[in-house]
Amino acid sequence: MIVKTKKYALDQKTYINIALRQWVKENWKWGFVPLALILLNVVLNLTKAYPNYWIYIVVVVLTILYVLFWAVQITGIAQMEQSKALFQKYVYEIDSRQILMRINAKEGGILKWSQIDSVIKDKDAYIIFLDNSEAMANVKANWIAKTVTKGLSKAQFLYLPFNIFTSDNDLRFTDALLKRKGLIPGSVTAEAVK
Repeated sequence: MIVKTKKYALDQKTYINIALRQWVKENWKWGFVPLALILLNVVLNLTKAYPNYWIYIVVVVLTILYVLFWAVQITGIAQMEQSKALFQKYVYEIDSRQILMRINAKEGGILKWSQIDSVIKDKDAYIIFLDNSEAMANVKANWIAKTVTKGLSKAQFLYLPFNIFTSDNDLRFTDALLKRKGLIPGSVTAEAVK
């Protein structure tokens, strides 16, 4: 069976919101570093071992700059000319072999199941995250470029809202297919992704 969706284009605001939310989910644990530095400084101030107040300002400013850096990176992706394809209208054709993304009858692209890292079933959409490890395996880049690319790995996704599916049967088939491929968290892998 092939599921054919209605034509849909992801808008930039939705893209930025989802990408920022995923970045926060991936990096929330780093919030303990500035918190620990502030608590350490409180202890040092109370014991009079090293009384200072500038460290509070520095930690807060650096934390804000760090978060702003990643917010600018994610927002910049949406503004780049190379990312224009993310926001074009596509008809998605989903089957057990691949996801075919068609702009029209002659133009489009193929997304194999092996290129998909994971899927989140949100309250009103599937968010399909792409795996860029194969693409980055042979890339020669400095550590800054590799760090930024790794940090933005969850910014590469397809957003398929439930309302673009033409029937409930198509939605159920897609859900069953994603579970069978083991892409939805909590599902048992019954079929190896090819």
